[in-house]
Amino acid sequence: MELKNACHRILTQLEEVVAQLSAEEFRTPVRVLNQSTIGQHVRHTLEFFICLEEGIAQGSINYDNRKHDKTIENDKSLTLSKINEIKAFINQKGKNHSLKLHVNYDMDNTDSTTIPTSYLRELAYNLEHAVHHMAIMKIGLKELKPDIIISPSFGIAVSTLRYQEKEKTEKVLDA
Repeated sequence: MELKNACHRILTQLEEVVAQLSAEEFRTPVRVLNQSTIGQHVRHTLEFFICLEEGIAQGSINYDNRKHDKTIENDKSLTLSKINEIKAFINQKGKNHSLKLHVNYDMDNTDSTTIPTSYLRELAYNLEHAVHHMAIMKIGLKELKPDIIISPSFGIAVSTLRYQEKEKTEKVLDA
C-alpha cells in the first residue's frame, strides 16, 4: 500500500538522522528552534503515531491527550526503538476502519468536538505532520551538526518534490 510505504520511508529518514546524533546532541537545546531539542520534535512526531495506534483499540483518537513522554525526547536508544515499533505497527495494520477524532481548539472550553474519521485518514495526517516537523528539525539539525547527512527529501512533501522535479525538467527543456 502506497501510504504504508510513504510512512515507512519517512520514519526511516527520521531514524537515519537520529542515529547520526550523539545522545548529547539529541538532547541539546537549539537556538533556531527556540531552545527546543531535536529529541522534543522527534518525540512530538512519534507520539501522534502512538496516539493513533492506541486509539484504534478504543475506536477514538485524541492527540491532545498524548503523554509528552520525556524519556522519548531524552533517550536516543528508546526513540530508535519506538520508531521501529511504529513501523511494525503500520506494516501489520492493513484494513481501514472508522474512528472518532476528539479535538478542542478553544482555550476557554474543555469540551471536545468529535469528528468522524478513519485509520487511513489519520495515518495520512500523521505522515503530513511528520514531514512538517522534519522540515523544522532540518533547520535545527543544520545548526546543531552542520556535517550531518540528511536525505535531500527529508522534511519535504512528495507533492513539493514532484513540483520541483517538474520545474527542473521544464528548465532543461526550455534551455
